[in-house]
Amino acid sequence: MIAFYAPLKAPTHEVPSGDRAMARGLMAALTPFGRVAVASDLRSLDLAGDAAVQARLKGAAEAEVARLVRELPVETQLWVTYHNYYKAPDLIGPAVSAARGIPYVQVESTRAKKRLTGAWAGFAAAAEAASDAAAVIFYLTERDGETLARDRAAGQRLVHLRPFLPRAELPPASTLAEGAPMLAAGMMRAGDKMASYALIAELLGLLDGDWRLEIAGDGPARAEVEALMAPFGERVRMLGQLGAPEMSDAYRRAGLFLWPGVNEAFGMVYLEAQAAGLPVVAQDRPGVQEVMAAVQPAVASGAQGMAAAIVALRDAGLRRERGMAARAFIADRHLLGAATATLASALGVEA
Repeated sequence: MIAFYAPLKAPTHEVPSGDRAMARGLMAALTPFGRVAVASDLRSLDLAGDAAVQARLKGAAEAEVARLVRELPVETQLWVTYHNYYKAPDLIGPAVSAARGIPYVQVESTRAKKRLTGAWAGFAAAAEAASDAAAVIFYLTERDGETLARDRAAGQRLVHLRPFLPRAELPPASTLAEGAPMLAAGMMRAGDKMASYALIAELLGLLDGDWRLEIAGDGPARAEVEALMAPFGERVRMLGQLGAPEMSDAYRRAGLFLWPGVNEAFGMVYLEAQAAGLPVVAQDRPGVQEVMAAVQPAVASGAQGMAAAIVALRDAGLRRERGMAARAFIADRHLLGAATATLASALGVEA
């Protein structure tokens, strides 16, 4: 058995997100090696840097460690932790793994030694200690790989695991029909997500001709997003939060996928859109560009650069060429089989 833990957001969490999707995908990629079970659903997240919250979470984690040392099945052969970082450190895995004598590995961990002072100092130290304890850390982007290599513990292995979709084959392709709407998808919350929505509103104001945009997503900032899109009237359609089948339908009827990706680590929606054969218009940002089949407009070009990319994709031939290239790109390196092969090679197991 493989014990799986995601301190930021458990795979069983009720709110959809890229983190939840990636956690579920990792469980699927590990399944060929044996049964994968969620070891704990304790969420160690502290967004505010609150000492009282951190103390409470540490206490809860100590209780979970004691429980798991007693109750973890004897056939457990590996512990995998997904997304250990200073706001949501793994306070459980290293202690349980050491007590039970099982290998401990991490996926998508980040190092942040500058956080060892300040409001998250204790949590940052715990995240660093957890990273030090890992025999192997799988990193998803080259930027994360650089910081992990800088602070790597002695004897620790670092392995590049490309972001992937939890499916073995590509989904049905979009028809890229003439006049098909553009599609954007993102949670509606303050901060980076709203910055992406603001960029979209700005570039829409630069577009001429007959265009339509569908937006999938919901959240506490929905009213602000609706206000940004209000000047465009019926040309912008708000779809709300969609389940997987409805999201697949949205990809299939779209003509291109639009999302700036402000400060995104990489973005699962980019993989989903390209798998459906959609050309993507984003920005050339670290992490984001690593999962793109085509080079994206420079950040410095702002809304104008993205608008120009959209105008270029009005050419049906280019649109279809980019869509086919996107599907081939995902099939080659970003599906379940590739992820399982990488994990198997690094962990020395057979699927």
